Amino acid sequence: MKKLTFIFMTSLLIACSSNKNATPAIEDFNYSVDKFADVEILRYRVPDFETLSLQQKELVYYLTEAALAGRDILYDQNNKYNLTIRRTLEAVYQNYKGDRNSTDFQHLTTYLKRVWMGNGIHHHYSEDKFTPEFTQQFFAEAIRSIDAKNLENVLQPGQTPDSLIAQLTPVIFDPALYPKRTNQEHGVDLILTSGNNYYGQGVTQPEVEAFYAQMKDPNDPRPISYGLNSKLVKENGKLIEKTYRIGGLYSPAIEKIVFWLEKAATVAENDKQKDVINTLISYYRTGNLRTYDEYSIKWVEDLASQIDFVNGFTETYGDPLGMKASWESIVNFKNVEATKRTEIISSNAQWFENNSPVDPQYKKDKVKGVSAKVITAAILAGDCYPATPIGVNLPNANWIRAEHGSKSVTIENITEAYDQASLGNGFAEEFMWSDADREIAKEYGSLTDNLHTDLHECLGHGSGKLLPGVDPDALKAYGSTIEEARADLFGLYYIADPKIVELGILPNNEAYKAEYYRFMMNGLMTQLTRIQPGKNIEEAHMRNRQLIAAWVYEKGKAENVVELKKRDGKTYVVINDYAKVRTLFGKLLAEIQKIKSTGDFEGAKTLVETYAVKVDPKLHAEVLQRYKKLNLAPYRGFVNPVYTAIKDASGKITDIHISYDENYVDQNLRYSREYSVLPSIN
Repeated sequence: MKKLTFIFMTSLLIACSSNKNATPAIEDFNYSVDKFADVEILRYRVPDFETLSLQQKELVYYLTEAALAGRDILYDQNNKYNLTIRRTLEAVYQNYKGDRNSTDFQHLTTYLKRVWMGNGIHHHYSEDKFTPEFTQQFFAEAIRSIDAKNLENVLQPGQTPDSLIAQLTPVIFDPALYPKRTNQEHGVDLILTSGNNYYGQGVTQPEVEAFYAQMKDPNDPRPISYGLNSKLVKENGKLIEKTYRIGGLYSPAIEKIVFWLEKAATVAENDKQKDVINTLISYYRTGNLRTYDEYSIKWVEDLASQIDFVNGFTETYGDPLGMKASWESIVNFKNVEATKRTEIISSNAQWFENNSPVDPQYKKDKVKGVSAKVITAAILAGDCYPATPIGVNLPNANWIRAEHGSKSVTIENITEAYDQASLGNGFAEEFMWSDADREIAKEYGSLTDNLHTDLHECLGHGSGKLLPGVDPDALKAYGSTIEEARADLFGLYYIADPKIVELGILPNNEAYKAEYYRFMMNGLMTQLTRIQPGKNIEEAHMRNRQLIAAWVYEKGKAENVVELKKRDGKTYVVINDYAKVRTLFGKLLAEIQKIKSTGDFEGAKTLVETYAVKVDPKLHAEVLQRYKKLNLAPYRGFVNPVYTAIKDASGKITDIHISYDENYVDQNLRYSREYSVLPSIN
């Protein structure tokens, strides 16, 4: 469960070692790498990597290789033609014999960069299919201009360059074909109208729902995550699952992942961590979801290891029904000093649960195993690359969370990169109402935004409970939005609580206002920079933010709690009563927790469709026009550092070197050379 947020403020300062191989100081580090379309690509530092032991460095190295080995899986999950298209475009980019300075070739280069950013032909956030600015004629001519041998990893048996052109032209250029990767529009078949590859051709939403409904036992207190690691297809008119495992779907990539995990197990920090890795390997070999639950329990209970990782089929946002998981990986290590903040929060988890504004019947009687830490990301991969979350809370299974707890992390070197790249960009001056709002944002904005992430991940996702017999998938297409709103509201409600100041996490009772203003401004206005004119909001996190902000704005109108004010023809968010905003956050949290706990599909539908989806076209046009003047990219992605194993004459690893020199294009081309093992069509 991820929180993705639009960060534009900073107050972070991080000191670095003087070691010649140490992470460069902030003032010496060039965060911005590339800029194209609506995206800016950043670097992130990995502070303190050089202080790890050789064994820990080696473990990080093997885990990063296991992370990168799964890259092709996500491309294929996002659309059945993604690997073919990516490989074709890369072949053209590297071997085109025509004018590389031509407008068409430059447009093709931008399109390829967008494909890398979205892990396919759909936007990573809006999920709309990209519209190419090069022509069909140029596309065909470019493919014909290169030697056929350069297409060897693209062409299917018996396929020619001309038949490849015929196959891909409608996929790329026809706006009616695969228009959305994940469709959330109410009233249509969400499976048939989504362009992802989680379901086979002709499989319908009613068939999917019926297929998994007959599998489920409503009396099972520990249900597996049905459908999590499989593709559901029709063969001879019968629905069958093709499981992601060694010997099954995606086997060539999974074999590589397991190869590196086996090496990682040999240098594990302790026996518990080794058992975690070996159980994950067993799951990859069998595809057994009971083994996945066993792995998840062992992983969440491993609190002693400094090095940690996520590797597997994890998040379900890409499936409109919220069942099938995309492949992702993050390798990280603990930021010991910053973790003191999250340890305070997690150690008081029961107090927060007991004192929430939620009906007692929906609260956990005993909060178990909530652990939280601040981490330093060492590598991002799969559905965490190039775009990445800044916080993660796992595992997702409600019963595991209730019985064994959860791990929550805030990825602070990623928020640092966002913050440093945003210094002096003019955003606050353009969109914030007053100098007072800007001053409190400048002083406390970075601290409160990280704290909100902590509360969202550590306590929000871990709070509350389902009533007995409630299907975890009962909210269907609305489940992700409701879950993210629940976690955000928990964090928003408590960030303003005097308990936070009492615990020493915030310095005073005014600091929280920075996060309240940021959230309301973003939810009501500024996140609209990410929506194309005439479009509704589709992405779950964006829906969540507008749902909360619009609900609070409407419910507080009678008392003028929050206003949309005009000045010099521009619209601004003004909060007149912060205390009442908090009260409204609490009321909405209670309502949303009830919906979640009872599996109230109609209640979820009403909230989401009423507040979270529709966009005011006049306000939208204004926000886009104001934002355009700032020349800022509304989205950001990352390039990874490069890890190189240094070996002695006998082949023994003596050190792991980290570098930050690789650019966006070179990194993606290298990844395609070194980590691409799946067939073009799966």
